[in-house]
Amino acid sequence: MSTKTKLTAVVGAATLAIVLAACGSQSEPSGAEESPTADSTQTGTAVEHNEADTEFVQMMIVHHEGAIEMADLIVERASTEQVRELGERVRDAQGPEIEQMTGWLESWGEELPSDMDHGGMDHGGMDMGGMDQQQAMEALGNADGAEVDQLFLELMIEHHRGAIEMAQDQIDNGQNTDAIALAEDIIAAQEAEIAEMEQMLEGS
Repeated sequence: MSTKTKLTAVVGAATLAIVLAACGSQSEPSGAEESPTADSTQTGTAVEHNEADTEFVQMMIVHHEGAIEMADLIVERASTEQVRELGERVRDAQGPEIEQMTGWLESWGEELPSDMDHGGMDHGGMDMGGMDQQQAMEALGNADGAEVDQLFLELMIEHHRGAIEMAQDQIDNGQNTDAIALAEDIIAAQEAEIAEMEQMLEGS
């Protein structure tokens, strides 16, 4: 083989190696660019709420916790099976909603009620005939017999009305579609329970 032929072969091999190396380096990152990362997806979701959504979820968690506290007491102390069963339904419905709303706050990067100072928060929805949560629990604890049932029904009606007011504010001012849908569900469910409790009081 002549010197010229050998040189041509060497140059051709070197050129082929460079081309292959270039193709390999270009193909590696292409797969990473094809799909968004989980972090970018979560960031997009996290901004789909406003201040009204955050306040509604924070306060509704606290409000639900108050209802469950009252429901736990009536399940133990109710004088009728009808009222005891209502307490169980309230507890079973609102517990999962607390978990759902807690998950929203975490995904939004917002503060949980358990980490907040509630001193400056509006607890208007917690007022029950002039009693706050602590006073209501004390009154239920001091009642006996049928008086416990009647007082629970009266207090829970007022408690539900507070939740409905909060939920309507969310529908009017919120942005997050999931939180608005929950507010609509709360209004429907608690209006039905108010009607049921009023019938119980009429029959007592």
